[in-house]
Amino acid sequence: MVIASGRNARQVAAIAEHLIDKLKQDLGLIARIEGKDTGDWVLIDTDDVIVHIFRPEVREFYQLEKMWTPADALGALRADAARDAGREAAEFRAPN
Repeated sequence: MVIASGRNARQVAAIAEHLIDKLKQDLGLIARIEGKDTGDWVLIDTDDVIVHIFRPEVREFYQLEKMWTPADALGALRADAARDAGREAAEFRAPN
């Protein structure tokens, strides 16, 4: 799986179109593509590889990278987030 971003919908669609063209020209692959018309999230399926191309806001919202984070790393991320939340709550309650 490949995850990439473009700065805006036009760039996302252009990246997808260029990749589709290169896959066809260089490797003879006919990939399936979804979402190119809107340009928010384009999915390219080559059977062996899935490519996701997002606008930054859409990538942040769906956070696909977290789906593929190893369990031990995810536990560490959760512990860090809980520690940070506790620190922020303590700072919020602290008198000035």
